[in-house]
Amino acid sequence: MAHPKRKISKTRRDKRRTHYKAKAPQIATDPTTGEAHVYHRAHWSEGKLFYRGEVVIDKSEEEIEVED
Repeated sequence: MAHPKRKISKTRRDKRRTHYKAKAPQIATDPTTGEAHVYHRAHWSEGKLFYRGEVVIDKSEEEIEVED
């Protein structure tokens, strides 16, 4: 296995790490509900799963069967 021949200084290490930055997520507004959500992600609103302004899954109308 390869091993470093010399210790990498703190300055060199930190220079390499300058490109590792956290970015703020891009926020979009759904045209149907007006709710804010992350780009390219589906989001729940009032029991419905929306993606690109269309309902993908509708759980608001489903009824749960109860056995006695």
